[in-house]
Amino acid sequence: MSEQWLEVTLPVPAEQIDAVCNILTANGMTGLVVEEEGDFLRFLEQNRQYWDYVDEELSARMRGVSRVKFYVPDSEEGQRQLRAYLKGLERYEPQTVSLREEDWATSWQKYYQPIPVGQRVYIVPEWMRSEPVPEGRVPLYLNPGLTFGTGSHATTQLCLELLEEAVTPGCAVLDLGCGSGILAIAALKLGAERAIGVDIDPKAVDVAYENAAMNGIGPDRLTVLAGDVLSDHVLSVRLGRGQNKVVLANIVADVIIPLSAVAGQFLAPGGVFLCSGILDEREAEVRAALEKNGFTITKRLERKGWVALRCER
Repeated sequence: MSEQWLEVTLPVPAEQIDAVCNILTANGMTGLVVEEEGDFLRFLEQNRQYWDYVDEELSARMRGVSRVKFYVPDSEEGQRQLRAYLKGLERYEPQTVSLREEDWATSWQKYYQPIPVGQRVYIVPEWMRSEPVPEGRVPLYLNPGLTFGTGSHATTQLCLELLEEAVTPGCAVLDLGCGSGILAIAALKLGAERAIGVDIDPKAVDVAYENAAMNGIGPDRLTVLAGDVLSDHVLSVRLGRGQNKVVLANIVADVIIPLSAVAGQFLAPGGVFLCSGILDEREAEVRAALEKNGFTITKRLERKGWVALRCER
């Protein structure tokens, strides 16, 4: 029988969060989760170059938020612990929700189903591996419980549609801003011989390798590196200058624009640069940068206000 837990939430004014956390810690509760709108907004501001939008539902959920959360067993002993933890905090009224252990582990899985993308790709949650794959499609197994992309966003799907047209048997692919590795892995399953993924976030390396392993792809075919290709000369040399049939970047306009100045050096003759993650209102800026750097836009896809471009030199 699985254990029941209580999620305890204390609504706390932002200026009192530190004091409340100190009391809870002194009372023996160290597993605290702090949610505070100011921290959220500062995080967005400090990392604004990595996205052009923030999910409206997430912003709404964080608006005016200031609270501390922790968990105790949903039992008589848990109630005793809760009273001990809250000693000295009687002015705050705790909100509690009962949770089962398996709710944390698996309840979110029902929201993920296989996704057909383009003509050939079929994105499958890893726990549905035994389900049949439609004829003519290549399964791409992912664990949506991991961080980064799951393939459900329009920008990723647009890039996959361009990718399946661009990949040829035995080619090399470079994914700039690889995140979960979904695009590089898809390229390999579509027939590419080798792929390199690079991401500014070091956590992407382990996530991409784990997703690759789910798809039977090892480090002999996929290499994942952490770093900034725009500022790290040594890294850029490792990325295969002049060797890649496909270079792709599913990021945002503010990163694609400077990347357009260097992407060409990684392309083999006749190669293509695929870029996605472009809000339609930023398309003109991206187009101008691409054309300035010698690219001709040969295909455009649009969905839900997002644009993806295929470019050649």
